[in-house]
Amino acid sequence: MGIFEPFRAIGYITTGVPFSVQRLGTETFVTVSVGKAFQVYNCAKLTLVIVSPQLPHKIRALACYRDFTFVAYATHIAVFKRAHQVTLWSRHSAKVNSLMVFGDYVISVDVDGNLFIWGFKGLDESNVPVGHILFGDKFTPTCMMHPDTYLNKVLIGSQEGGLQLWNVSTKKMLYEFKGWGSSVTSCVSSPALDVVAVGCVDGKIHVHNIRYDEEVVTFVHSMRGAVTSLSFSTDGQPLLASGGSSGVISIWNLEKRKLQSVVREAHDSSIISLHFLANEPVLMSSSADNSIKIWIFDTTDGDPRLLRFRSGHSAPPLCIRFYANGRHILSAGQDRAFRLFSVIQDQQSRELSQRHVSKRAKKLRVKEEELKLKPVIAFDCAEIRERDWCNVVTCHMDTAQAYVWRLQNFVIGEHILRPCPENLTPVKACTISACGNFAILGTAGGWIERFNLQSGISRGSYMDVSERGSCAHESEVVGVACDSTNTQMISAGYHGDVKVWDFKGRALKSRWEVGCSLVKIVYHRLNGLLATVADDFVIRLFDAVALRMVRKFEGHADRITDLCFSEDGKWLLSSSMDGTLRIWDVILARQIDAVHVDVSITALSLSPNMDVLATTHVDQNGVYLWVNQSMFSGASNIDSYASGKEVVNVKLPSLSSVEGSNVENEDTEKPIVNQSVSNEVSTFPAFSQQIPDLVTLSLLPKSQWQSLINLDIIKVRNKPIEPPKKPEKAPFFLPSVPSLSGEILFKPSEPVDGEDTKPDKAESDKRKLGIPETQFLELLQSSSEMKNFSAFTEYIKGLSPSNLDMELRMFQIIDEDEDEEELVKRPEFISIELLLDYFIHEISCRNNFEFVQAVTRLFLKIHGETIRCNSKLQDKARKLLDTQSAVWQRVDKLFQSARCMVTFLSNSQF
Repeated sequence: MGIFEPFRAIGYITTGVPFSVQRLGTETFVTVSVGKAFQVYNCAKLTLVIVSPQLPHKIRALACYRDFTFVAYATHIAVFKRAHQVTLWSRHSAKVNSLMVFGDYVISVDVDGNLFIWGFKGLDESNVPVGHILFGDKFTPTCMMHPDTYLNKVLIGSQEGGLQLWNVSTKKMLYEFKGWGSSVTSCVSSPALDVVAVGCVDGKIHVHNIRYDEEVVTFVHSMRGAVTSLSFSTDGQPLLASGGSSGVISIWNLEKRKLQSVVREAHDSSIISLHFLANEPVLMSSSADNSIKIWIFDTTDGDPRLLRFRSGHSAPPLCIRFYANGRHILSAGQDRAFRLFSVIQDQQSRELSQRHVSKRAKKLRVKEEELKLKPVIAFDCAEIRERDWCNVVTCHMDTAQAYVWRLQNFVIGEHILRPCPENLTPVKACTISACGNFAILGTAGGWIERFNLQSGISRGSYMDVSERGSCAHESEVVGVACDSTNTQMISAGYHGDVKVWDFKGRALKSRWEVGCSLVKIVYHRLNGLLATVADDFVIRLFDAVALRMVRKFEGHADRITDLCFSEDGKWLLSSSMDGTLRIWDVILARQIDAVHVDVSITALSLSPNMDVLATTHVDQNGVYLWVNQSMFSGASNIDSYASGKEVVNVKLPSLSSVEGSNVENEDTEKPIVNQSVSNEVSTFPAFSQQIPDLVTLSLLPKSQWQSLINLDIIKVRNKPIEPPKKPEKAPFFLPSVPSLSGEILFKPSEPVDGEDTKPDKAESDKRKLGIPETQFLELLQSSSEMKNFSAFTEYIKGLSPSNLDMELRMFQIIDEDEDEEELVKRPEFISIELLLDYFIHEISCRNNFEFVQAVTRLFLKIHGETIRCNSKLQDKARKLLDTQSAVWQRVDKLFQSARCMVTFLSNSQF
């Protein structure tokens, strides 16, 4: 355990696994894979609906049927009902390649040519497949589909180029198609009976009649590459969409038998899936570039236009930084995209516009990537000027100018900052002054120049006359920084020279030598400390005012990738290619925590509130969030969970915020099954279904269960001023008798001569024992015998607080001086035992949570002394305490992430 606990990952949309589309009612949902988990989007606005738990291995295939999702990973198939795993099928001995829902069955195929047929109607009965087919060595299955109206028939394509039609009921091959001499990559059924479309590696699409084994038409991709996905339109238009490995979507007109339109650069990578929505002129596509796009055919020329999309980085991010008081994260990646991620709502994440790149690329007939800016290597932002002018400046790889951005409109600015036009060298470092008016740029040639962000005009350069060429540094500028009052500007050169300049006059005030080559600097404006990273893996802290080194941190064994100060300046966070994240206490000059992750961190940023840490990693396209436990755990001493000098291994955050660092288990093949159903403290079975790991409330008015807690105060407040008046007598013909329950009981009439007046045996036994005949006790006893307390709970929920208090006080034992053996035989003692069993059961099941807590408190207040004095009741009370503690710990751990999100929402302006 460390200071920062894994929270969740953002920025993941989809990976290279074909999606699965299903329609539920009037809504259409798409299930996509994101590595070791899957996500479900509502296609209406591509809003995220469900995120699954993390699986032990990466997902290889997906299939959906209503609420069930079938997920293939490694040699297993996990069955989920919504986001909760129901069962696991483990009959395959090789990796599963594809899945398909076929009526009431699921068909799975592995890389060794084994086809298994699973029945998912009786999931709780058996996990054994109902059928098995083994293909020969000369037939390697690559794809499969079910032709419409072909009962129990499956058409399977092969890597060798042939196709086979199988009857999965009789497990016999009915027919074999010779193919076209090229590997089959995709196969889809058309709205016309007996007609299918087959895509091949050679770029050809064969529309084939499988009933007569005749070719209908053949299309050839104009772009080189394999056909990776196919889909027929079902809204009446004779269209066939095909996707290729080059990221191009082609639309073919089946009536005219020719190409209708081409969507060039539809995706930056190979098309993984295409799907026409049922009876709609809408096409959905996904790609390995981490994006899902929806196209609509509503133009006059028949070309599709982009309707909506969700995308993330298609290449790993290089730089990240929190923005808007921690609600957003600015991220720049190797995919030449500059993005804004929302920590609160994924729908608010977006890419900043670079001025109609797609339109310009289409007009100039070039790729969009050629018109995009090169990858960002450094950037800085100033939130204070967001509403006034451009407030972000970026430096790009091998680019001699810097660009400004207006985050209020999410677009690139109108000014381009070009330092030193006489000697063009790439810009390597940038910073924005605390006032937000100036941007300072440092180049690879040692030149430092200041610009006005509002006008984009140069406001002078910083020169050291002692340097050759009259520039700021002899070597490359690795970093620049400004103080909080625009008094000083600090710069660092690659050769290890750090200089302090007068911000306004641009004169050199002082300088010092670090003694080795510098890689990066980070300046904290509030405390005036400058952290430098050298190529000897040592972090040095300098006081920019006193001009001396004040701290030196050693511990990293490889190149340090990033540094970050906490907002208060007490912590310094550093990451390295050795896979460690270290937290240094600046005041105590020591390491307070260190964690090791499987994938090295490339960039990090700590939110201004110090509650969330964001990291990026090698070859990972997402941004990972970590929660500061000191903000949410309630522990006052940070040493209780900090590791000190010891390095602790931690798993990366998963996509779901419910999952923690212990969810992923790379070394075992056992599935991750929800742990809330098993290992309950109570031995009673749960009687109602509920969401695992959560509690169920009673839905009673707040005043009803709060009155149980404050009943004594209410009685004192409502104490009558005058003594009660004597009630009027009942009519003489309806003589009444007092009752314990408060109900009006009438005297029975005199027995008629000859009638049997002998009481019932059970009633006489109760009278001998002194047990009052109340509905409260009868329901409690019957519920305990059936091990089902639902009827009893509903009864006490209907009682008023005063009546419930009276029922509980009826079992109060007044004379406790008698022998313990005699005491346990008393009916009041038995009733107290039954009530303790009831509380243990209800708390362990987490049903009617707030109401049961209130009743438990009232019960212990009344009978606490009796429980304390009896050993048998003490054992029950200890079991109740253990159950209560276990449930509260689980709920508290679950809602740590919820508290984190509440903090974000409270800081936002929504």
